[in-house]
Amino acid sequence: MNVVFMGTPEFSIPSLKALLGRTNVSAVVTQPDRPVGRKRVVTFPPVKKFALKHGLRVYQPEKVRDDRFIDALMSCKPDLIVVAAYGQILPRKVLDIPSIGCINVHASLLPKYRGAAPIQWAIINGEQITGVTTMWMNEGLDTGDIFLQEQIEIKKQWTSEDLSRELSLLGGRVLQNTIDMIESGNIIRVPQEHSNATYAPMLKKDQAKIDWNKRATDVLNLIRGLYPWPGAFTLRNGREIKIWKAEVFSRLGHVYPGRFYGMIPGEGILIGCMDGCLLVKELQESGKKRMSALEYIAGHAMSEGDMFANI
Repeated sequence: MNVVFMGTPEFSIPSLKALLGRTNVSAVVTQPDRPVGRKRVVTFPPVKKFALKHGLRVYQPEKVRDDRFIDALMSCKPDLIVVAAYGQILPRKVLDIPSIGCINVHASLLPKYRGAAPIQWAIINGEQITGVTTMWMNEGLDTGDIFLQEQIEIKKQWTSEDLSRELSLLGGRVLQNTIDMIESGNIIRVPQEHSNATYAPMLKKDQAKIDWNKRATDVLNLIRGLYPWPGAFTLRNGREIKIWKAEVFSRLGHVYPGRFYGMIPGEGILIGCMDGCLLVKELQESGKKRMSALEYIAGHAMSEGDMFANI
Protein backbone atom coordinates (compact mmCIF):
# COMPACT_ATOMS: atom_id res chain seq x y z
CA MET A 1 0.00 0.00 0.00
CA ASN A 2 1.33 3.41 -1.00
CA VAL A 3 1.00 5.94 1.85
CA VAL A 4 1.69 9.64 2.33
CA PHE A 5 2.19 10.64 5.97
CA MET A 6 1.41 14.11 7.34
CA GLY A 7 2.59 15.15 10.82
CA THR A 8 4.80 17.63 12.63
CA PRO A 9 5.59 17.27 16.39
CA GLU A 10 7.10 14.46 18.47
CA PHE A 11 3.59 13.11 18.99
CA SER A 12 3.47 12.13 15.30
CA ILE A 13 6.62 10.01 15.20
CA PRO A 14 5.25 6.70 16.61
CA SER A 15 2.50 6.83 13.97
CA LEU A 16 5.08 7.31 11.21
CA LYS A 17 7.13 4.45 12.68
CA ALA A 18 4.02 2.26 12.54
CA LEU A 19 3.89 2.70 8.77
CA LEU A 20 7.51 1.83 8.06
CA GLY A 21 7.92 -1.79 7.00
CA ARG A 22 4.15 -2.21 6.66
CA THR A 23 3.58 0.22 3.81
CA ASN A 24 5.50 2.14 1.20
CA VAL A 25 5.78 5.66 2.63
CA SER A 26 6.17 7.60 -0.60
CA ALA A 27 6.39 11.01 1.07
CA VAL A 28 6.22 12.80 4.42
CA VAL A 29 4.51 16.17 4.68
CA THR A 30 5.31 18.44 7.63
CA GLN A 31 5.26 22.10 8.61
CA PRO A 32 8.02 24.46 7.41
CA ASP A 33 11.15 24.96 9.50
CA ARG A 34 10.56 27.63 12.17
CA PRO A 35 12.67 29.85 14.48
CA VAL A 36 12.79 28.33 17.98
CA GLY A 37 13.91 29.65 21.37
CA ARG A 38 15.19 33.02 22.49
CA LYS A 39 17.91 33.02 19.84
CA ARG A 40 15.31 32.22 17.14
CA VAL A 41 17.37 29.41 15.62
CA VAL A 42 15.63 27.97 12.54
CA THR A 43 14.84 24.35 13.46
CA PHE A 44 13.51 21.29 11.64
CA PRO A 45 10.17 19.91 12.90
CA PRO A 46 10.70 16.59 14.75
CA VAL A 47 8.96 14.62 11.98
CA LYS A 48 11.31 16.07 9.37
CA LYS A 49 14.36 15.01 11.40
CA PHE A 50 12.98 11.47 11.68
CA ALA A 51 11.99 11.29 8.01
CA LEU A 52 15.38 12.45 6.71
CA LYS A 53 17.13 9.97 9.02
CA HIS A 54 15.13 7.21 7.33
CA GLY A 55 15.68 8.48 3.79
CA LEU A 56 12.09 9.57 3.22
CA ARG A 57 11.06 12.31 0.80
CA VAL A 58 9.85 15.42 2.65
CA TYR A 59 7.49 18.20 1.59
CA GLN A 60 7.01 21.36 3.69
CA PRO A 61 4.33 23.53 2.09
CA GLU A 62 3.60 26.85 3.77
CA LYS A 63 -0.03 26.28 2.80
CA VAL A 64 -1.44 22.84 2.08
CA ARG A 65 -3.80 24.41 -0.47
CA ASP A 66 -0.89 25.46 -2.69
CA ASP A 67 -1.46 24.13 -6.23
CA ARG A 68 2.17 23.11 -6.70
CA PHE A 69 2.08 21.07 -3.52
CA ILE A 70 -1.20 19.42 -4.53
CA ASP A 71 0.36 18.49 -7.88
CA ALA A 72 3.36 16.98 -6.07
CA LEU A 73 1.03 15.06 -3.76
CA MET A 74 -0.94 13.68 -6.70
CA SER A 75 2.31 12.51 -8.31
CA CYS A 76 2.89 10.27 -5.26
CA LYS A 77 -0.30 8.37 -6.18
CA PRO A 78 -1.16 7.47 -2.57
CA ASP A 79 -3.65 4.76 -1.71
CA LEU A 80 -3.94 6.31 1.74
CA ILE A 81 -3.01 9.57 3.47
CA VAL A 82 -2.33 9.24 7.22
CA VAL A 83 -2.45 12.38 9.35
CA ALA A 84 -1.19 12.70 12.94
CA ALA A 85 -0.99 16.22 14.41
CA TYR A 86 -0.05 17.83 11.11
CA GLY A 87 -1.23 21.34 11.97
CA GLN A 88 -3.27 22.40 8.93
CA ILE A 89 -6.82 21.58 7.84
CA LEU A 90 -6.90 19.53 4.65
CA PRO A 91 -9.06 20.90 1.81
CA ARG A 92 -11.30 18.73 -0.33
CA LYS A 93 -8.68 18.76 -3.11
CA VAL A 94 -6.28 16.88 -0.81
CA LEU A 95 -8.89 14.60 0.78
CA ASP A 96 -9.90 13.36 -2.68
CA ILE A 97 -6.37 12.38 -3.78
CA PRO A 98 -5.87 8.94 -2.15
CA SER A 99 -7.81 6.03 -3.63
CA ILE A 100 -8.78 4.59 -0.22
CA GLY A 101 -9.12 7.79 1.80
CA CYS A 102 -7.50 9.84 4.58
CA ILE A 103 -7.05 8.52 8.11
CA ASN A 104 -6.43 10.79 11.10
CA VAL A 105 -4.82 9.67 14.39
CA HIS A 106 -6.61 11.85 16.96
CA ALA A 107 -5.70 12.06 20.66
CA SER A 108 -9.16 11.66 22.20
CA LEU A 109 -12.12 9.32 22.28
CA LEU A 110 -14.20 11.07 19.64
CA PRO A 111 -16.65 12.71 19.58
CA LYS A 112 -15.21 14.11 22.83
CA TYR A 113 -12.52 16.76 22.48
CA ARG A 114 -12.58 17.58 18.80
CA GLY A 115 -10.04 20.22 17.92
CA ALA A 116 -6.44 21.31 18.38
CA ALA A 117 -5.72 20.63 22.08
CA PRO A 118 -7.53 17.46 23.21
CA ILE A 119 -4.71 16.32 25.51
CA GLN A 120 -4.51 19.56 27.46
CA TRP A 121 -8.26 20.01 27.84
CA ALA A 122 -8.77 16.44 29.01
CA ILE A 123 -6.44 17.14 31.95
CA ILE A 124 -7.75 20.65 32.62
CA ASN A 125 -11.30 19.26 32.80
CA GLY A 126 -10.28 16.51 35.21
CA GLU A 127 -10.97 13.55 32.91
CA GLN A 128 -9.89 10.16 34.22
CA ILE A 129 -10.07 8.36 30.87
CA THR A 130 -9.05 9.41 27.37
CA GLY A 131 -7.61 7.59 24.37
CA VAL A 132 -6.85 7.55 20.66
CA THR A 133 -9.21 7.41 17.70
CA THR A 134 -8.38 6.62 14.10
CA MET A 135 -11.01 8.23 11.92
CA TRP A 136 -11.85 8.78 8.27
CA MET A 137 -11.26 12.44 7.48
CA ASN A 138 -13.80 14.75 5.94
CA GLU A 139 -13.99 18.53 5.66
CA GLY A 140 -15.37 18.93 9.19
CA LEU A 141 -13.39 19.42 12.38
CA ASP A 142 -12.75 15.83 13.51
CA THR A 143 -16.27 14.83 12.45
CA GLY A 144 -15.47 11.82 10.24
CA ASP A 145 -16.48 8.20 10.82
CA ILE A 146 -14.57 6.29 13.49
CA PHE A 147 -12.36 3.36 12.49
CA LEU A 148 -10.79 2.22 15.79
CA GLN A 149 -10.55 3.52 19.35
CA GLU A 150 -8.52 2.52 22.39
CA GLN A 151 -8.67 4.15 25.81
CA ILE A 152 -6.08 4.89 28.48
CA GLU A 153 -6.31 5.93 32.13
CA ILE A 154 -4.98 9.40 32.97
CA LYS A 155 -2.72 9.05 36.01
CA LYS A 156 -3.24 11.68 38.70
CA GLN A 157 0.34 12.95 38.50
CA TRP A 158 0.51 13.20 34.71
CA THR A 159 0.98 16.52 32.96
CA SER A 160 -0.05 17.13 29.37
CA GLU A 161 3.55 16.31 28.43
CA ASP A 162 3.26 12.87 30.10
CA LEU A 163 -0.14 12.17 28.56
CA SER A 164 1.03 13.28 25.11
CA ARG A 165 3.90 10.79 25.28
CA GLU A 166 1.61 7.94 26.30
CA LEU A 167 -1.03 8.78 23.68
CA SER A 168 1.58 9.08 20.93
CA LEU A 169 2.72 5.52 21.64
CA LEU A 170 -0.86 4.30 21.84
CA GLY A 171 -1.57 6.12 18.57
CA GLY A 172 1.18 4.16 16.85
CA ARG A 173 -0.31 0.88 18.04
CA VAL A 174 -3.87 1.80 17.07
CA LEU A 175 -2.65 2.92 13.63
CA GLN A 176 -0.84 -0.41 13.15
CA ASN A 177 -4.09 -2.25 13.78
CA THR A 178 -5.93 0.14 11.48
CA ILE A 179 -3.47 -0.42 8.62
CA ASP A 180 -3.56 -4.19 9.10
CA MET A 181 -7.36 -4.16 8.90
CA ILE A 182 -7.41 -1.96 5.80
CA GLU A 183 -4.96 -4.26 4.04
CA SER A 184 -7.10 -7.28 4.93
CA GLY A 185 -10.20 -5.55 3.54
CA ASN A 186 -11.79 -5.15 6.96
CA ILE A 187 -12.97 -1.54 6.65
CA ILE A 188 -14.79 -0.01 9.63
CA ARG A 189 -16.86 3.18 9.44
CA VAL A 190 -18.85 4.05 12.56
CA PRO A 191 -20.61 7.45 12.41
CA GLN A 192 -19.94 9.70 15.38
CA GLU A 193 -22.69 10.69 17.79
CA HIS A 194 -22.45 14.38 16.97
CA SER A 195 -24.84 15.33 19.78
CA ASN A 196 -22.19 14.13 22.27
CA ALA A 197 -19.38 16.20 20.77
CA THR A 198 -17.18 18.42 22.94
CA TYR A 199 -14.42 20.73 21.76
CA ALA A 200 -10.79 21.35 22.63
CA PRO A 201 -9.84 24.69 21.07
CA MET A 202 -6.29 25.92 20.69
CA LEU A 203 -4.88 27.23 23.96
CA LYS A 204 -4.36 30.95 24.55
CA LYS A 205 -2.17 32.52 27.20
CA ASP A 206 -5.06 34.25 28.96
CA GLN A 207 -6.48 30.77 29.69
CA ALA A 208 -3.37 30.12 31.79
CA LYS A 209 -4.29 32.67 34.47
CA ILE A 210 -4.91 30.97 37.81
CA ASP A 211 -8.18 31.79 39.55
CA TRP A 212 -7.59 31.03 43.21
CA ASN A 213 -11.37 31.16 43.81
CA LYS A 214 -11.60 27.74 42.20
CA ARG A 215 -11.22 24.41 43.94
CA ALA A 216 -7.65 23.33 44.62
CA THR A 217 -8.16 20.28 42.38
CA ASP A 218 -9.26 22.50 39.50
CA VAL A 219 -6.23 24.76 39.92
CA LEU A 220 -3.95 21.72 40.00
CA ASN A 221 -5.57 20.34 36.83
CA LEU A 222 -4.92 23.67 35.10
CA ILE A 223 -1.25 23.53 36.12
CA ARG A 224 -0.91 19.93 34.89
CA GLY A 225 -2.81 20.57 31.68
CA LEU A 226 -0.76 23.63 30.72
CA TYR A 227 2.61 22.02 31.38
CA PRO A 228 4.97 22.67 29.64
CA TRP A 229 3.18 25.31 27.52
CA PRO A 230 1.99 27.95 28.15
CA GLY A 231 2.34 27.31 31.89
CA ALA A 232 -0.28 28.31 34.47
CA PHE A 233 0.60 31.57 36.21
CA THR A 234 -0.36 33.96 38.97
CA LEU A 235 0.91 37.41 40.00
CA ARG A 236 2.74 38.71 43.05
CA ASN A 237 3.74 42.35 43.36
CA GLY A 238 2.95 42.82 39.68
CA ARG A 239 5.32 40.07 38.53
CA GLU A 240 4.17 36.95 36.73
CA ILE A 241 4.95 33.65 38.47
CA LYS A 242 4.45 30.36 36.68
CA ILE A 243 3.52 27.40 38.83
CA TRP A 244 5.18 24.26 37.51
CA LYS A 245 4.59 21.64 40.18
CA ALA A 246 2.03 21.42 42.97
CA GLU A 247 -0.37 19.15 44.82
CA VAL A 248 -3.60 19.51 46.75
CA PHE A 249 -3.15 20.08 50.50
CA SER A 250 -6.28 19.57 52.59
CA ARG A 251 -5.01 19.70 56.17
CA LEU A 252 -6.08 23.29 56.83
CA GLY A 253 -9.57 24.52 57.67
CA HIS A 254 -11.22 27.54 56.04
CA VAL A 255 -8.76 29.55 53.93
CA TYR A 256 -8.89 32.70 51.81
CA PRO A 257 -8.26 32.29 48.05
CA GLY A 258 -4.87 33.56 46.92
CA ARG A 259 -3.50 34.03 50.45
CA PHE A 260 -0.06 32.73 51.44
CA TYR A 261 -0.28 30.33 54.37
CA GLY A 262 3.37 29.65 55.03
CA MET A 263 5.55 26.74 54.03
CA ILE A 264 5.89 23.03 54.67
CA PRO A 265 9.59 22.36 55.41
CA GLY A 266 11.20 20.26 52.72
CA GLU A 267 8.13 20.42 50.48
CA GLY A 268 6.81 23.83 49.42
CA ILE A 269 4.52 26.77 50.13
CA LEU A 270 0.78 26.90 50.74
CA ILE A 271 -1.63 29.13 48.79
CA GLY A 272 -5.33 29.25 49.54
CA CYS A 273 -8.02 28.15 47.08
CA MET A 274 -11.81 28.01 47.37
CA ASP A 275 -11.85 24.74 49.34
CA GLY A 276 -8.38 24.36 50.79
CA CYS A 277 -4.77 24.95 49.91
CA LEU A 278 -2.47 24.18 47.05
CA LEU A 279 1.01 23.03 48.04
CA VAL A 280 3.25 24.70 45.45
CA LYS A 281 6.57 22.90 44.97
CA GLU A 282 8.17 24.46 41.88
CA LEU A 283 7.70 27.86 40.29
CA GLN A 284 9.36 30.43 38.06
CA GLU A 285 9.25 34.19 38.39
CA SER A 286 9.22 36.10 35.10
CA GLY A 287 12.76 36.57 33.82
CA LYS A 288 14.20 34.15 36.39
CA LYS A 289 15.14 30.48 36.36
CA ARG A 290 12.81 27.72 37.46
CA MET A 291 13.30 26.87 41.15
CA SER A 292 11.75 25.14 44.12
CA ALA A 293 9.15 27.16 45.98
CA LEU A 294 11.35 27.01 49.08
CA GLU A 295 14.24 28.57 47.13
CA TYR A 296 11.87 31.33 46.05
CA ILE A 297 10.81 32.01 49.64
CA ALA A 298 14.46 32.15 50.72
CA GLY A 299 15.01 35.06 48.34
CA HIS A 300 11.69 36.86 48.80
CA ALA A 301 10.42 38.14 52.12
CA MET A 302 6.88 36.83 52.67
CA SER A 303 4.61 36.73 55.68
CA GLU A 304 1.55 34.61 56.26
CA GLY A 305 -1.39 36.54 54.87
CA ASP A 306 0.47 37.99 51.89
CA MET A 307 -1.50 37.65 48.66
CA PHE A 308 -0.97 36.15 45.26
CA ALA A 309 -3.14 37.97 42.75
CA ASN A 310 -6.58 36.48 42.20
CA ILE A 311 -6.77 37.07 38.46
